[in-house]
Order: sequence, then structure tokens, then C-alpha cells
Amino acid sequence: MFKKRFINQLINSFFDLSPILAVVVIFQVLIIRQSIPDVGHFVVGIVFVLVGLSLFIQGLELSLFPLGESMAYAFARKGSLFWLLTFAFCLGFGAAIAEPALMNIALQASEVAVKKAVISPTLEAKNLYALGFRIIVAVSIGLAILVGVLRIIKGWPAYYPVFYAYVFIALITPFTPADILGIAYDSGCIATSTLTVPLVTALGVGLATAIKGRNPMTDGFGLLVFASLTPIISVMLYGIVL
Repeated sequence: MFKKRFINQLINSFFDLSPILAVVVIFQVLIIRQSIPDVGHFVVGIVFVLVGLSLFIQGLELSLFPLGESMAYAFARKGSLFWLLTFAFCLGFGAAIAEPALMNIALQASEVAVKKAVISPTLEAKNLYALGFRIIVAVSIGLAILVGVLRIIKGWPAYYPVFYAYVFIALITPFTPADILGIAYDSGCIATSTLTVPLVTALGVGLATAIKGRNPMTDGFGLLVFASLTPIISVMLYGIVL
């Protein structure tokens, strides 16, 4: 059964990737009129992407989605608000700190900091800056998931925290250094990516399903939008302080 599901997912992943592959090939060959450099590596790389994407999606369906929902059910039945909020924070923090895209942008941010003489050009200084960047973003996402879970429990509308977050972003934007402003705006989308999205979505839907009087469709979603705004705020404040 797993083999059949994986083959079907492999086919679906190919069709999902085919538009971007077509764009790259058409523009490279017909518009730029250049041959694809190292076709062998290009083909092997595409195969790796297809296999990796298929395995990743299978992993989500087999482990992360069921795990997130089952833990949400368990904490809801336990009835302990403290442990539920602690779990929500730890889940958001752990997923964000392990986010591959966040690691990448943290390293790029450290390079920018070196060019602007914010930190010394040593490897240790860059790694420390990148680690601080990741921790700041991960803490902000953990707090966002905590607030989002509290919103589900209390039945607050999803737009309340989002509205206040946007207002705060608008207020501190003029005081944020221009060198880090773009990174701050991008950090929200980057930090809520590969690992964070499936875990947080499973948590929200599972929790809304387990709590009486909550609708999984209207209450279970809405965690990610706030989680994508808090990293913007945290990175902007990080830049202002530095």
C-alpha cells in the first residue's frame, strides 16, 4: 500500500513541478537562447527534488499530521491550560528553529550585518548573529502559536491579533534600519514554511475539533497568519536594538 501511495505521490509531484520546469526550460532555450549547463546534473537534481518532495509529503501524512492532531486531542481532554499553552509555544519554537529556510535567511542576514559593519567579519560573529536571529524568530513564532491556541480556547475572532500586529508593524517600520527591513518582512513567510505549517495546522484543527463549541473550519485555521507577522515584529525590533 505504501509503495502504491508513494508512486502516486511521485506522479503528482511531477505534475506539480512541471509548470516551473517548463518555464525554466522555455526561457533558457527559447528566450535566452542558451543551452542548459550540465544537463546531467540538472536531470539528477530534478529526480532528487521529486523523490524528496514525495517522501516529505508522505512523511507529513503518516506522522506529523496525525501526531499534531492526536496531541491536541490529548491536551484538550486533559484540561490543563498551562500545559496546553506550554506545548503550543514549544511546538512553534521547535518547528521554527529547525526550519531550513530560516537557517538560510539567518546566514544571509549575518552577511548583510558584516557588510554594514554591524558585526565583525569573523565566522564566530556571523554564526552567533545567525543563531540569535533564528532564536528571536523562533521565540516570536512560539508566542504567536500560544496566542493562537488561547484564541481557539476563548473563542476570540481570528482578526483581533492580526489587526493589532499589522498596526504595530506599521508604527515601528519608520524606525527600523533600512538594511534589515526587507529581511524582516520576508522572515515571516520564510519562518512559517516546510515544518511549521503542517504541525501548526494539525494542532489548530485538532484542538478546534476536540473542544466543544468550536468549528474546525472557522476556529481551527488562522494560526499561521499571526505566526507570519510576529517574526516581522521581532526582527524589526532586533534591528532597532542592534
